Amino acid sequence: MKKLFILVSLISLSVSLAKAQTWFVQLSTPKGSMILMLYDETPKHRDNFLKGIKSGLFKDAEFNRVIKDFVSQGGELDETILDREKLHPGVPLQRVDAEIKPNLFHKKGALGQGRNDNPEKSSYLDQIYLVQGKVRTDAELDIIASKSGHQFTPAQREVYKTIGGTPKLDGDYTIFGEVVQGMDVAEAINAVQTNKHDLPVTPIKFTLRILDKKEAKKILKR
Repeated sequence: MKKLFILVSLISLSVSLAKAQTWFVQLSTPKGSMILMLYDETPKHRDNFLKGIKSGLFKDAEFNRVIKDFVSQGGELDETILDREKLHPGVPLQRVDAEIKPNLFHKKGALGQGRNDNPEKSSYLDQIYLVQGKVRTDAELDIIASKSGHQFTPAQREVYKTIGGTPKLDGDYTIFGEVVQGMDVAEAINAVQTNKHDLPVTPIKFTLRILDKKEAKKILKR
């Protein structure tokens, strides 16, 4: 009965969360398209992403680091960003302030923003990732919690035990959206063949398009 209550609560939370959001983005790839819902709870990351799409920051972007059952990363690589910044040491670093929320976690299908190892946990402007992960057990979650000090709520545990995800990233990276349509496309991308550098053997470029209000309303009605 307790497990059923948690599942019902999760479904209710997902429905109310979806209705509350304002912005949706279509991510199109050779594998198909998916719809991303951006969280209004993380306005800095939401607005940075929308601004980047409008300005062409993600032009010719591709999934360049795909790790099976972990994440599919797209946009600019760490090395490219950091090497460019080294050439201009006097220029202030461009980052998005961390917006890590306890209720926004690394469940399967979550949309996160990449970063380097900085103490503020601020994010790069143009590096995103989709969580794939895998189903976890309570024992595995207990081990992760003991190592990181991060505690999972009963609802989060139920998600990780049924849907899956990458719980060890919780508390360290900002989650600012999720896949609401086309999860099969995200799964196909995460399953592609890669080389020793985790780069897909066949390039997977993607384009981003912000849905208009009429299109967004259709998503919310489903």
